[in-house]
Amino acid sequence: MDEMNYNPEIFTLTDEEGNEHEFELMDVMELDGTTYYALVPYNEDPEAALAEDTELVILKGGEEDGVDFLTTIDNDEEYDRVGNIFLDRISEMLEGEFEDEEEEEE
Repeated sequence: MDEMNYNPEIFTLTDEEGNEHEFELMDVMELDGTTYYALVPYNEDPEAALAEDTELVILKGGEEDGVDFLTTIDNDEEYDRVGNIFLDRISEMLEGEFEDEEEEEE
């Protein structure tokens, strides 16, 4: 991947205690009329980010009084179903990137 052209989409989210955390958007999908977001904690150093064992954060979008927001998924079955779809999608994206890099090296 060409680091010079890498411009991640960053979300700054505020937790229940009012602390801000930055996350990088990995994927977005709509399922059954709901938009879901797959995020990972943001690290400015791409090399360090790859070395970290990062957990995928899955949130769903909502709207209240014309204001968009992201919220946790409280239903375990919904979380597992959406999480597995995201893991498959992200795995396919990463496999495609590594295949592209291998072809460039040849």
